[in-house]
Amino acid sequence: MKALPVLGAALIAAAAIQPALAGDIMIDMYALTDTGVGAKIGKIRAVDSARGLLLVPKLTGLAPGDHGFHLHQNPSCGAKGADGKKGPGLAAGGHFDPHKTGHHEGPAGKGHFGDLPFLTVDEKGNANSAVVAPRLKVDDLWGHAVVIHAGGDNYADNPPLGGGGKRVACGVIARGKPAKAAKP
Repeated sequence: MKALPVLGAALIAAAAIQPALAGDIMIDMYALTDTGVGAKIGKIRAVDSARGLLLVPKLTGLAPGDHGFHLHQNPSCGAKGADGKKGPGLAAGGHFDPHKTGHHEGPAGKGHFGDLPFLTVDEKGNANSAVVAPRLKVDDLWGHAVVIHAGGDNYADNPPLGGGGKRVACGVIARGKPAKAAKP
């Protein structure tokens, strides 16, 4: 059992330094503005692993601390109106929930699949720590958006959507299209 954390750390380190493989994808991530998609802030590498989907971020310009991190239903990062208000990244829709559970129970829970592990940003605004989403694989990402929220997430339904806060960054995973082209 002691070898498992060492193996996990080795897997994460290897994924962070190797070039993308045929089954890997790179997700371009962009800051969100009130009017749509802003400047590119980096990339997230996604690769299947024995423990689930490994996500290796190389991001800059984010607020320090833990951030809600989710896979959203729609392949768009654009601003969209909701209740008469336009908001950043709302065109991404709700969290990915292919089984229509309607519940937020965290990355390993029985709720929707959109909950990803927290994204941790260091004091300089960089996110470089890999996370594993145990119930997802690369093929689940196609046709969706990855969204970073302003605050943390409690992986519960109260407050609504786990309290993740405003959408601050987004990337689209669309076959054959550049991520930025997917905005409305």
